[in-house]
Amino acid sequence: MEQLQHTNPLEVARRTIALEAGAIEGLASQLTDDFSKICQTILDAKGRLIVSGIGKSAVIAQKIVATFNSTGTPAVYLHAAEAIHGDLGMILSYDVVMIISKSGESPEIKVLAQLVKNFGNPVIGMVGNLDSYLAKQSDLLLDTTVSQEACPNNLAPTSSTTAQMVMGDALAVALMELRGFKSEDFAKFHPGGALGKKLYLRVADLYIHNEQPKVMADALLKEVIVEISKKRLGATAVVNAADELLGVITDGDLRRMLEKNNRLDEVSAVQIMTVNPKSIEAEALAIDAMELMRKNNISQLLVVNNKQYLGIIHLHDLIKEGLI
Repeated sequence: MEQLQHTNPLEVARRTIALEAGAIEGLASQLTDDFSKICQTILDAKGRLIVSGIGKSAVIAQKIVATFNSTGTPAVYLHAAEAIHGDLGMILSYDVVMIISKSGESPEIKVLAQLVKNFGNPVIGMVGNLDSYLAKQSDLLLDTTVSQEACPNNLAPTSSTTAQMVMGDALAVALMELRGFKSEDFAKFHPGGALGKKLYLRVADLYIHNEQPKVMADALLKEVIVEISKKRLGATAVVNAADELLGVITDGDLRRMLEKNNRLDEVSAVQIMTVNPKSIEAEALAIDAMELMRKNNISQLLVVNNKQYLGIIHLHDLIKEGLI
């Protein structure tokens, strides 16, 4: 394959992005009342959403299915070619079928559309040709027509597959809002990795693995130093007899105190501590603890239940969990 020396890759990239961005912008004007009807059809269905395609559209169908499943809409991917060679059995009577195709005229797509119609399942066509066989066989339509592919020969699916992807996202997001799908629901389907942890991991899951450094308000300096050193969290809480939080003493507080005091044997915890320290409830999300630490440029937070002191969560706990 001959390489054209005068080709500027940056110019090609910018042109490609501009063409695909233009294709996406055009989608908004191509939406009709069918979009709302499709949302309602999927919401009312007792079965699942089956999404099918062939070629590049099949790849887009797989991504759309993944998005639907993670956002509360049960969906199954069905390859159009495999469908007409035995996999049609996965389509149940209560399912809704969405078929994705740019041309709407691929042989496998035409056969699949007719078979699904014969089954009596609702057929949603996401198609780039409104005069196609698929468009005419569909009960409801999503128009993903593009004026030009980003490919210089106007052949390779580029703008058209981008349009399909965005239309799928628009449908998934609309269904999310109609279902009242919240971050708590999202967390149920994403329990693994950093994303899942941000949505479900709580302060209570982390602080319990740490020591619980604490001293009474009248504790002398030596006891304070020993407690901080022994518990290895860089700080200690100052509490009363009922374990209610009064203040905190950090390594930094000790250094500043040593610079100012000569009579160290008379110094007590209440004289050194910072009152009204930054704290967080045990049931708060760990991600909220991270944001509070960042905002206040600190490396630990005291964990409380109302005013009752429970322990300390440290920045290292969040790093260990991959939240930072």
